[in-house]
Amino acid sequence: MARPRGFDTGLAVERAVGLFRRQGYHATPMPQLTARLHIGSGSLYAAFGSKEGLYARALDHYCVDLVRHLAEHLRADADIRVTVRELLLALAASDLADPERGCLLVNAATERAGHPATVERVRAAMTAVEHLLAEALRRARARGELRAAHDPAELARFLTTFAQGLHVMGNARADRGFLESAVSGALRVLE
Repeated sequence: MARPRGFDTGLAVERAVGLFRRQGYHATPMPQLTARLHIGSGSLYAAFGSKEGLYARALDHYCVDLVRHLAEHLRADADIRVTVRELLLALAASDLADPERGCLLVNAATERAGHPATVERVRAAMTAVEHLLAEALRRARARGELRAAHDPAELARFLTTFAQGLHVMGNARADRGFLESAVSGALRVLE
């Protein structure tokens, strides 16, 4: 009979997300992971199979939270320009408040571009974000907030890409004025 786990795997995954966001996969050694997660290496391997398995779970967790959070914000029938502006400024504010935290998707896409499973997870999350934005933009166009000539899918693709670039500039320590100006410029595509 297997011995019950002596730790909360959900909490361990959340803590791993924090480490991988700040340091990336390669710069996060196993001893630091086990210390931060408050588990032994044997328990980590038993629960996740490997550091790679823990990273995959952490990335999945991050992606699910990101998509859920975005879906909650885009469900409202608030003006799309206001909603998108608030979302983008919230990203900028988060990066300004803690620029070392970073975005796990950006980190994963750049650091692990040669790892097919990671690339697929990132691509799937970005596709989900793009679809949520496109649907919100379609609803906004139906309400008359966007010109009929606007292609919601194309705008969603641009905004998804812009949001990731905003994270990169946050990591590069761009100041508030720069980030807010960039958001203002990006919002012109919705005019």
